[in-house]
Amino acid sequence: MLKKFLKDESGAQVVEYALIIAVVSIALVVALQLLASGAPFTNFIGRLNVCLNGPGPCV
Repeated sequence: MLKKFLKDESGAQVVEYALIIAVVSIALVVALQLLASGAPFTNFIGRLNVCLNGPGPCV
């Protein structure tokens, strides 16, 4: 019974996909934190906010 259990690979793909999704998610969170902490990103968001909400022209 133990040998049969060890040879059974059903559900292995689900675990592999879950691990891939977890690694990609962690990488995205780290990348976005690094991107959001920089001055260029903050400046871009500020200009976008003025463009969308402000009375002045978009520059």
